[in-house]
Amino acid sequence: MKIQKSFSDRLLTTIAYLFMGLFAVICLYPLILTLSVSLSSEKNVAIHGYSILPQGFSLNTYIYIFAHSGKKILRSYGITIFVTAVGTLGALLITTMISFAISVKTLKYRNVIAFLCNFTIIFSAGLIPWYIVCINYYHLRNSILALILPSIFSVWNMFLLRTYFSYIPPSLYEAAKIDGANYFKIYYKIALPLCKTGILTVGLMYALQYWNDWWNSLMFINDKKLFPLQYYLYNILSNVNAISSGLVPSGAAANIALPAETVKMAVTIITIGPIIFLYPFVQKFFINGIMTGAVKE
Repeated sequence: MKIQKSFSDRLLTTIAYLFMGLFAVICLYPLILTLSVSLSSEKNVAIHGYSILPQGFSLNTYIYIFAHSGKKILRSYGITIFVTAVGTLGALLITTMISFAISVKTLKYRNVIAFLCNFTIIFSAGLIPWYIVCINYYHLRNSILALILPSIFSVWNMFLLRTYFSYIPPSLYEAAKIDGANYFKIYYKIALPLCKTGILTVGLMYALQYWNDWWNSLMFINDKKLFPLQYYLYNILSNVNAISSGLVPSGAAANIALPAETVKMAVTIITIGPIIFLYPFVQKFFINGIMTGAVKE
């Protein structure tokens, strides 16, 4: 039997939908504005400013970027995809193992391990010691590993996943041990399948971290063939700004009309494009993961 809603319920539902719709438009507005400016002509943007609709529709900015650096951008895309895939898988493997181990209450020195991990969040040695260790001891200069290893473990993500593993009743582990399973088998046969939501949530965080990273490239990479997408586009933008501001010799830029403003927006669209298409597929897992990790029964 269909339940008839009261007027107050319908009014509240309507207000809720209107509020969420307005909030969605506010969130979507910067993205639409960025796309619009990237498809506008540089002259119109300079005269009229930014607009929600393209002014003097033009693809010259994208043509400029890909005509001058098309192959290099594709190579940078490949490096970024490789680093994101390998780094995310490696980070999930390490993070889930440590999280599972700390969640086991019978583990000896588990509190000491948790304290040492938490200590690194509050105190750090600083940039210079970190750089010296990475260069002199791990030899990460101009290596693909330099884009993966420095970000392969996050203590915050580890503690988040530990919360998920803590939800698993210890009786399941005890039953598995009685059946002859060791802790490694318990880890990948019981713990991982029961924490898929949390793993997907943390995996998305790691993937976004690797995809958006340019700092490690700035610190360790001099070989242009190893530039990831973010750092390569950052260099393009820096060069455009330098030429447009007159920081290069006048003869080198005398006959060049560079789209200084629109190229910023085009670079943003090129960078976030794959993430925009990927996020809808993992959104429900991400939201469920955050909610589950925030509520303790």
